[in-house]
Amino acid sequence: MIASRVATRAAVSTARPNVQRGQRRGIIDWMTNYPDKVMEHKKIQMAGGTKQGENNPTWLKQPGDVGYFAFGCGLVALGLIQLVPGYYRLATGKGKSD
Repeated sequence: MIASRVATRAAVSTARPNVQRGQRRGIIDWMTNYPDKVMEHKKIQMAGGTKQGENNPTWLKQPGDVGYFAFGCGLVALGLIQLVPGYYRLATGKGKSD
């Protein structure tokens, strides 16, 4: 019985070539080979010096920062707009569901 199993394994291994399955790269290979852009961002942040807080704030120097800033200001404005009627209704007792 052992001899028959050895013979079938030998026959299978010779009939089927050893094919490597799967990928050669690791799971986090894209992170380890990611291009380094630190110096590019540092040049943008330090353009015109580093002590220019009120004229050229650091959080508005990257491309697209103005859009994020406007979105944040819009969210704050929406919250304040909803807050004012809420306080009014609490103060006057209007809009209650009895």
